[in-house]
Amino acid sequence: MSTTTEEKNNQPYASINNIFRRIDSLWLLVVAVLLIIVLLIILKPDPFMRILVYAKDGILVTIYTTLLSFALVLILGLFGGLGRISHVPFIRRIASLYIEIVRGVPLLVQLIFWYFAFPSIIQDVGTALNKPALINYKANPLAMAILGLTFCYGAYMSEVYRAGIESIPKGQMEAARSLGMNYFQAMRHIILPQAVRVVLPPIGNEFITLLKDSSLVSVVAVADLTRRGREFMAANFIPVQTWLMVGLLYLVLTLVSARVVRWLETKSRYER
Repeated sequence: MSTTTEEKNNQPYASINNIFRRIDSLWLLVVAVLLIIVLLIILKPDPFMRILVYAKDGILVTIYTTLLSFALVLILGLFGGLGRISHVPFIRRIASLYIEIVRGVPLLVQLIFWYFAFPSIIQDVGTALNKPALINYKANPLAMAILGLTFCYGAYMSEVYRAGIESIPKGQMEAARSLGMNYFQAMRHIILPQAVRVVLPPIGNEFITLLKDSSLVSVVAVADLTRRGREFMAANFIPVQTWLMVGLLYLVLTLVSARVVRWLETKSRYER
C-alpha cells in the first residue's frame, strides 16, 4: 500500500512525538529550574553569582554526604530487614528494638547525640581504662554526620526491605529449597532480587528524603549547602536572595535524583 501525502507530512511530527514519549517530561522541570538559576545570575550577578561561588563546595559536601550515607544505609537496612524476619528470636528482637528506638527519636536529636554526646562517652571510657587515645578522642563532624544519618535511615530502610521480602510469595522460597538451595542461597538468588525490584520506588523516595534531611548536618559543624547559606546570610544580611538560591540548588538536586530513580524503576521492570 502506498503512503499518502498526508501520512508523509505527518511522519516528522510522529517522530518528534515518539522522542518526547521516550524522554521523562519532568526533565523539563529540571531544565526550567536551571534556567531560572542562570537568569538570576545573568540579571543580577551580585549577589546570586557570589552566593553560587561561595556555596559550591557546600554542594559537593551535600552530595558526598548523601551518597556515602545512602550506600551505608542500604547495607545496614538489608541486615536490619533480614533480622526482622529471622527465625532466631534473639536476632529478631534485637532488630526490632533497634528499629523502634531509632524511629522514635528525631534525626536532629540523633545527630546532636553522635557529635556531642558520643565523643564524651568515648572519653569517659578512655579515662576509666587509662587509654590516652580514647581520652583525647575528638569527633570528626563529617564522620559523625554520616554515622548519624546512616544509623537513623538504616531503621527506616530495614522496614522497606522487610516489606519487600514479605511481599514475595512463600512458594518462591519453597521452590528454591526444593531445588537444593539452602536458606541463604535462596535469599540471595531468588528472594532478594525480586524484593529489590518491588521496593525500588520506596528506596528512591528514601534517597530523596535523605538528600533533603542532609541539611540537618549543618548543626554539627558540617560545611554543607545549608551551612554555607547560613554563613553567607550572616556575613551579607541578604536572607531572601541567599535562601532563594539555596532552595533552587536543593530543588535541582532532588529533581535530578527523582528522575534517575524513575529511570532505574523503568529499567528494572519485569515487562522489559
